[in-house]
Amino acid sequence: MLKKLKKNYFLLVSTFLIFYFFFNLLSGQRGLISFFEKKQILNDLVNKELLLINQIKDLDFKNSLLSDNLDLDYIETLIRERFLFGKKNEKIYILKYNDTEN
Repeated sequence: MLKKLKKNYFLLVSTFLIFYFFFNLLSGQRGLISFFEKKQILNDLVNKELLLINQIKDLDFKNSLLSDNLDLDYIETLIRERFLFGKKNEKIYILKYNDTEN
């Protein structure tokens, strides 16, 4: 038995090394599965970054409307939305949707 192990020593070591490298190729922090997970996380973060950039641009635009040259139409829209303010003899209806099911 010991003679057979000595004869096949190279075969056993090479088989072990092949399994070791194959296992590390698929798993681990730098493995193939981890690569695809990190790639998905990167795509999610890029999409989130684009969303935040668009929100910043929108807020910059709204801020520019409230700067030195006031846009009175925009101010009126803000007052109507936030304070439910209306003109004389104007009726304001607030529709509330009930999302709960009975």
